Amino acid sequence: MRYAPVLDRLAGQGSAKWAVHYRARQLQAEGHAVLQLTIGEPDTPPPEGLIRHVADALAAGRWGYSNGRGEPALLRALAARYTARQGRVFGPDQFLCLPGTQTALYLVMQAVASAGDEVLVGDPMYATYEGIIRASGASMVPVPLRAEHGFAMQAEDVAARITPKSRVLFLNSPHNPTGAVLTAADLAALAEIARAHDLWIVSDEVYEELVFPGVAFASALALPGVADRVIAAASISKSHAAPGLRSGWCVGPAAFIDRALPLAETMLFGNQPFLADATAAVLGQPSRIAADMAVRFRDRAAMLAAALDGVAGLRLHQPQAGMFALLDVRASGLSGQQFALALLEAEHVACMPGESFGAGLAGWLRISLTQPDAVIAAAAIGRFARRMAAESRP
Repeated sequence: MRYAPVLDRLAGQGSAKWAVHYRARQLQAEGHAVLQLTIGEPDTPPPEGLIRHVADALAAGRWGYSNGRGEPALLRALAARYTARQGRVFGPDQFLCLPGTQTALYLVMQAVASAGDEVLVGDPMYATYEGIIRASGASMVPVPLRAEHGFAMQAEDVAARITPKSRVLFLNSPHNPTGAVLTAADLAALAEIARAHDLWIVSDEVYEELVFPGVAFASALALPGVADRVIAAASISKSHAAPGLRSGWCVGPAAFIDRALPLAETMLFGNQPFLADATAAVLGQPSRIAADMAVRFRDRAAMLAAALDGVAGLRLHQPQAGMFALLDVRASGLSGQQFALALLEAEHVACMPGESFGAGLAGWLRISLTQPDAVIAAAAIGRFARRMAAESRP
């Protein structure tokens, strides 16, 4: 039987990058106690108000079909939110409502890139980005995000990889997996390159409300002079600890939204009205849950650094935002994949290998900060590294 070329482009993407996570689940099913430090699922329930709004909307009969753009109340709430946060006016006609950031990013990439195009994206990157880009038919051009720069994308690294085929600059700030946050100056330099080479800027901002205390979030949406080329995506999955509700959106120029609407209607003709109502109700003010999580995650990263930094050559990179910390395990002589699998089998501690997030994170681990302090403290990563170091000595 014949298959469409998109399946060949996506071969090896998706679940293949989560092999350690699925092996951990298998061990759990076999009765082993496994410390799961792999995925970024919030360690707190959604706010009571959000759940109440969902229930009230369902009780009011809000389970019918919606439209392809989004429920009017949610579109108005999004316009008010972005107008208040970005320093310029947004209208309801600048949004499409979709089931989660992942779906929004897929739609956006399908709308701005195609075969023969190149998409510049930071390496390391979130595990699904390569698939999102390849699904469009475009080629991915990795831009190295260097530890010595705090994993923040550097304009000169982007400029060095521009070709006549370049069409999109794909940003993620706050960044998963590194926790880096681009400054307004960083974004201005990147925007100047995008303007000079007529690039779209696509920005994943799902971690916007999980910046750590003392760190400022900046968005390319706020930059003067590039409003016609910036598209951002986000959701309530992280900010309101509601990943399973799949309530997200993209925001961009009204002309882009109008052109992309038929694609959104082809993918999913409207999301669920009861979720739209609940989302609209909670977007009017910053998420208290997100602020509390940001403090906890910052403190847990510091706790990991105190426990692991310098142990058998390990080095912990301190994030500025998000739900993860990065651990440099290259001193062990193992790849991140080898270290993660050996750690899982020996100590039943599951972490994501850096290689799942691109070649730029080879020899690293991504450690989720979404487990209770006691669970993270009990992770025997340091003990395992010491034993590996002792066994490798002549």
